[in-house]
Amino acid sequence: MEPAAHNPRPGSSFSLAGAGSVLIGTTAAVIILGALIGWAAGSLAWGFLVGAIVGIPAGIAMTIARYGNAR
Repeated sequence: MEPAAHNPRPGSSFSLAGAGSVLIGTTAAVIILGALIGWAAGSLAWGFLVGAIVGIPAGIAMTIARYGNAR
């Protein structure tokens, strides 16, 4: 008999690893996109900075959108 996975609340769709992955993945994707746009415009550093400024709230928003109603 296999031991059941530890889930403190059965029926819950919340996963810390999943939420962290959404947060980090979205933030990194926006930062990379900003850096690429900055590089094409002639300033990789400014693109990276703008990507980080936009990416952090975007990552938070995507995490809330995905896991906002999870219990």
